[in-house]
Amino acid sequence: MDTMDWLLAGDPAIRWQTMQDLGEASEQEVAAERARVEHEGWGAQLLALAGPDGLWAGGACFPADFVWGSEDQPWTATMHSLHTLQLCGVDPASVQVRQVVAGVAEHGRWEHDGQRYFDGEVEPCINGRTIAAGAYFGQDVGGIVERVLGERLDDGGWNCEAENGSVRSSFDSTINVLDGLLEVERSGNGSAGVREARLGGERYLLERSLFRRRSTGEIAQGSYLTFPFPHYWAYDVLRALDYFRRTGASPDPAMADAVDVVLSRRQADGRWLLERVHPGRVHLHLEQVGEPSRWNTLRALRVLDWWDAGPSRTV
Repeated sequence: MDTMDWLLAGDPAIRWQTMQDLGEASEQEVAAERARVEHEGWGAQLLALAGPDGLWAGGACFPADFVWGSEDQPWTATMHSLHTLQLCGVDPASVQVRQVVAGVAEHGRWEHDGQRYFDGEVEPCINGRTIAAGAYFGQDVGGIVERVLGERLDDGGWNCEAENGSVRSSFDSTINVLDGLLEVERSGNGSAGVREARLGGERYLLERSLFRRRSTGEIAQGSYLTFPFPHYWAYDVLRALDYFRRTGASPDPAMADAVDVVLSRRQADGRWLLERVHPGRVHLHLEQVGEPSRWNTLRALRVLDWWDAGPSRTV
């Protein structure tokens, strides 16, 4: 089976994005396939696991039964489940999805200090992901957006450790906020301030070739060069490149080393592996570590298509 056929033999979440980003399907065909995400496969399974109140595992960032220090961070609570549904591309306008998200808005409270879910909490990583989900699912996240705009550091990015005195941004915090701000713009609710902050955060990453320390040129973290899925809060170069692809902007030459990393992970059969997962409880094992990954293959191929198209793309 060639790679395209293999991708199209996967879950509806994979199929519709393959058809849209790699194939030549019509808008109607893509929309019909996307509509299946709510009713079949991973998307349907995740939606079925939401509680009557719209929450997953009874919590916002952590399950209701989580005991600190007892296990790795679980990924079964509401934030991570919404994130996975968003990655699957479930239609935010569907009746079922709107009902679940309305439950999250009404009943969700952050473990930090009981804040309402779409009001966010205090960490830019968490707030960036909440902005992304809120904008995608049609919720008002204007208050959190204003908060993160005011939390940019002098080097252009963000860091969850700023409240503890850090004055330098981090790759992880920055990509989470960038994902959120981009989703706000894509939803039609952007502003000049949002765009300015987003472009400043992008410059932070580009000045570091997406994975290097600016001071020394050394690799910031080895984990940035391998590709888990879902990525949750964590950074890696494939996630970063796929973010830049989604902006619609032309590829920047500063990304060349990161693209080489992606190319280096391609297997002889033209596919990419699921190289690792973040440890912790999950609702679904989407793929197996060490096996060919449809998610990583789809994301890598569309990034490489975008890179190869070069500056002919429009902003």
